[in-house]
Amino acid sequence: MNIPKDPVMLMSYINTQLRDNYDSLTELTKSLGIDEKEIIEKLASINMKYDEKLNKFLAG
Repeated sequence: MNIPKDPVMLMSYINTQLRDNYDSLTELTKSLGIDEKEIIEKLASINMKYDEKLNKFLAG
């Protein structure tokens, strides 16, 4: 799967996918065949953290 490389664009893409299509980050990454740890680390580089309850990345 081709996903955005820029962290800000990636955050927007991932949050949109989570909101519209997936119940969890794990479900999204498995479905798209992407590495969950890599996504978490890349978004942490712009101070974003996954919130399981809200099912989205937030500043923090």
